[in-house]
Amino acid sequence: MSMPHRYDVEILHLLVSPGHAYFGRARDGAADVPTRDADRVELVAGKGVVGDRFFGKAAHMDAAVTLLAVEALEAMAAELGAAAPFDPLLTRRNVVLRGAHLPPLLGEEFALETGGAPVRLRGGRAAHPCAWMDEVLAPGAHAAMRGRGGIRCRVLTDGVLRRGPAVLHSPVPLEPQRAGEAVLRRASRLP
Repeated sequence: MSMPHRYDVEILHLLVSPGHAYFGRARDGAADVPTRDADRVELVAGKGVVGDRFFGKAAHMDAAVTLLAVEALEAMAAELGAAAPFDPLLTRRNVVLRGAHLPPLLGEEFALETGGAPVRLRGGRAAHPCAWMDEVLAPGAHAAMRGRGGIRCRVLTDGVLRRGPAVLHSPVPLEPQRAGEAVLRRASRLP
């Protein structure tokens, strides 16, 4: 697969958690599960992030790793009038990037390179926000995050991602300045 487009991005966070924190009713609070913001993570083809809650789960093979553009959180915080930036780790996305326009990568094979061999991924589907975002980020965050919750991906090659400068290799042109924009798909109307 040809990947003629190359973008300098930054990996800000690499979240790894062996358990699910958001289930049940938000008023009962999030589960207390160990979560770490790693300096590096190991990815295994067809399985995901080693040590993460979705690793090797058959139902999540095409969505084992989630990517999120931090610009989306910054835009949401501004829209909602938040006094401080939102904590990206509260979104529970595995890879938080700066400068990555993600929606065009849905259905595409692309790669992230952080010093070693590029890790190839396939954008599977949008990572839709859950109602918990109103509880953990701010009231209104669930709606504000629609269309910009990131993408869920399948891991195609084994490799390592590291926090810091990275290169995003893409088969399609991207517009990094649009990284924080919501992309809402409207249902077509039948005549």
